[in-house]
Formats: sequence, C-alpha cells, structure tokens
Amino acid sequence: MIDGDGPRRDVRLGLRENLPQFVLLVAINALVGGMIGQERTVLPLLAKNVFGLTAFTSALTFIAAFGAVKAVTNFFAGTLSDRVGRKPVLVTGWLIGLPVPLLLMWAPSWSWIIVANVLLGINQGLTWSTTVIMKIDLVGPERRGLAMGLNEAAGYGAVAVTALATGFLAATYGLRPAPFFLGLAYAALGLGLSTVWVRETHGYARHEAREHAAEQALEAGLSTAEVFSLTSFREHALSSCSQAGLVNNLNDGLAWGIFPLYFARVAGLTVGRIGVLAAIYPAVWGIGQLFTGAWSDRVGRKWLIVGGMWVQAAAIGIIAATATFGAWALGAVLLGAGTAMVYPTLLAAVGDVAHPEWRASAVGVYRLWRDAGFAVGALLAGVLADALGLRAAILGVAILTAASGVVVAIRMYETHPPNPAPIREPTPHRIRNPTIMTRGSHGQAS
Repeated sequence: MIDGDGPRRDVRLGLRENLPQFVLLVAINALVGGMIGQERTVLPLLAKNVFGLTAFTSALTFIAAFGAVKAVTNFFAGTLSDRVGRKPVLVTGWLIGLPVPLLLMWAPSWSWIIVANVLLGINQGLTWSTTVIMKIDLVGPERRGLAMGLNEAAGYGAVAVTALATGFLAATYGLRPAPFFLGLAYAALGLGLSTVWVRETHGYARHEAREHAAEQALEAGLSTAEVFSLTSFREHALSSCSQAGLVNNLNDGLAWGIFPLYFARVAGLTVGRIGVLAAIYPAVWGIGQLFTGAWSDRVGRKWLIVGGMWVQAAAIGIIAATATFGAWALGAVLLGAGTAMVYPTLLAAVGDVAHPEWRASAVGVYRLWRDAGFAVGALLAGVLADALGLRAAILGVAILTAASGVVVAIRMYETHPPNPAPIREPTPHRIRNPTIMTRGSHGQAS
C-alpha cells in the first residue's frame, strides 16, 4: 500500500495485488477516451455544415491544435508526475477539461472550437499520460503489456462507443448541442473519481527503483534533456517507438478528420452510417488491446509493432482503393486490428527500457512524439487533400505507415524479455553524455 507519496513496508507490485486501484484507473481512462469520442463523428461535419469550412486544411485545424497541444502537454505531464506526483496532475487535467463540452455546444465561431480543442489537448495530455504512468507504477515489470492493453482498451473502447452514440444523437437531434451532453457527464464524473478515490502511486515507482534497479539496462539519474535525447533519437528501441507512435497517431488524425468527409463525399453516406464506420475502427482497436498487450508479454514487442504498422498500411490502402460501405468497414476493422497490435506494445516497450526513476519522463517524451502525429497528420492530409484530392492524401499516409514499419524492423531490438547484459556500476555523480549498456548488440545509443 501507499500512503500519500511515501511507501509503507507492505507495498507490493502487481496487477492482482493492486486490483481495486487498477480497475478504478481503467474506468477513469474510459472517461478520458470518451472526451475524444464526443468529437470523432460530429466535429468534421460541424466544420462543413455549420461553419462552412470548405478547404480541408482549414477544416482540420481543430485536430492540428489538439495534437500540438496534447503532444507538448504529454511531455510536461511526465516530468511533473516525477516531480510533484501523479494525482495532482490527473486532477488538474480534469479541471481543464470541464469547459470543453460547453464550448463545443455553444461556440459561435470556428475559433471557439479551436480553443475547445486546445483545452481538450491539455486535458488528454495530463489525464491519459497520468493514468498510463500510474498503471505502470502499480503492476511492475512482469505484466506491463497486459496493463497497457487494458488501459488503452478502456480508453479507445470509450472512443468507439461515444463516437457511435454521438452519431445517432446527431442524426436524431442535430449536430449541436445533444451529442456533447455525454462529454459533460464524462468530465464531471472523471473529476469526482480522480479527486476522491484515486491514490498517489509515485511511491510504487520508487519502490521498484530500489528493489529492481539491477534489472534495468539504462542508468538512473538522468536530466530531462538527457531523457529527451535518448527517447527521441539516441537509444534504438526508444527512438524507434517514438517514430512509430508519431506515424500511428498520424493515421488516427487521418481517420478522425478525413475519413468522415471522404465517406460523405464519395458515397454520400448519412451521418448515422458515418458514425458506424467511425466507431468500428476504435472498437476493434479497443477490444483488440485486451489481447495484444498480454500477447506482447509472451512473444515480445518488436515484431508485433512491425506487423501492426504494416496491417495499418494495408487497411488505409483498402479504404483509399474502394468506394463501398462494406469495403470501408473491412478497412476500418483492419486499421483497428493493426493499431491494437501497436498501441499498448509501444508503451510497454518504453516501460521495459526506461529506468523507474525517469520512466514517467520517458513516457512523456514518447507521448509527445506520438501525439504530435495528430498535428502532423492533420496538416499533411489537409495539404495533400487540397492539392491532390482525398484519395491521394489517404494513399500517401498508407505509404508512410509502411515505411515506419520498415524503420522499426531495421532499427529496434527486442525489449521483452530483455536480453542478458552486464549492468554497469552506478556512478557517484549525475551522468552527462551517458554510455548506455545494452540488452543486446543493437541496443546502443547512437
């Protein structure tokens, strides 16, 4: 158990040992996912039908704003979680998210929608990052893949259910305000649960650092700049995960902003049928993660990530090459399956490599790059769609996704189970320009 931020003698790592708190965090992350789900079906159509935005680049500014802000917030969420604790960051995220549904309901101009998505990006960066970090704290090293699968399944399952629900609400009652009442309920419930029932988990990470430091191949005591450099560029596994995460969320930005417009333009689908397609992808993604996270604990991380990126590329290609509801539904299923293979596995791999003392910061850096994909995807897809058309934009993203899988196949080493490697004796001073001990011949800093 943990009392405040300090460990008591009976602290134990593990999913079963911390099941009530873990389940609570899973439920809270479902509410976090629902905050995004309220926008998935409705907002692209709102841009076109209510605010009259015809250029794709302009219509996708809400995703670019969301992604850019969320990416930066992820970074600070990780470092703040290491410095002030996890729970204060989580509660702050929910406070910032409370106005979002109200702004979406009553925004008089598109600029207000952009402001709402800036706040949503901060909300998601603080809350989702913190629930990830807290679950990694609780379960310890043996079940990280399973823990991340359950976390992401809850979040993206809620995205799917909410996207479907808001689609039907919009078809029945109009694009505003009815679909966004769900988001208001999610924000209020998330704030209440996080404030009253969630316990601080930072002490679990400190316990793991003391008890299991010998299992870690990378040094403790790194500065924020060193963690950023390792996670972004220098360490082979961490940097491979960062680029794959960016491309994965680039795909999600495409599905969020371009697919509803593509389905409406090419086949003239109704809002309700677009809502079904918008829900299939995150539904398969969410359910699939119940299995893929645990699977990665058994078979390893690397080739699950590679295969997932290639399945996503094939799925996006199918959607671009066809023009029927059935084919698009198949593409959405495959896109969800490929994303499920990748999403919890990338987080688990970062947890495998990073030392417990700076793991939250590493998760924050990884999520910075991953969620930058929303902004990159919105801008890239918007520019390509305006210049070459919707189908060309979708095909371009498919090619980029396949190339990302190739990068992982060539650069990344397997992180779980770790290859045996000698552990260097700790140095007495802060490490500058650290030499990274490896889990294998490929796990070196470049």
